Amino acid sequence: MRPTEQVCVDQERLGTLYKQLGEADAEDVVCRAMEELALRISHCDRLYRTSDWLELRKNSRSLIAIAEQVGLQKLAAVATDVMQSIDQNDEVAIAATLTRLVRVGERSLTAIWDTQDMSI
Repeated sequence: MRPTEQVCVDQERLGTLYKQLGEADAEDVVCRAMEELALRISHCDRLYRTSDWLELRKNSRSLIAIAEQVGLQKLAAVATDVMQSIDQNDEVAIAATLTRLVRVGERSLTAIWDTQDMSI
């Protein structure tokens, strides 16, 4: 059994970004954000494997800001859960929330990629 996560892109947030920056610049921001999210999610996994909790917390915190910028609220919420698990020094919760972060991250990147094909 593999859990699935429902994710969605906050179209209002994304629309505001496009209105503020214009289509070309907004697309550039979204593409860079997607790339950065993918790198940071992968980095979170590496940091977990080395038990580098301080860096994992910092990396998770940066994920929140990037995810919120492009309307990925669920991803931001799960990154917050990872930070809280680290703050509570609960290694089981860290493992569980990080696994969820990777799962939600993958689905979120797919959702925002699909949104790129639609008119905002």
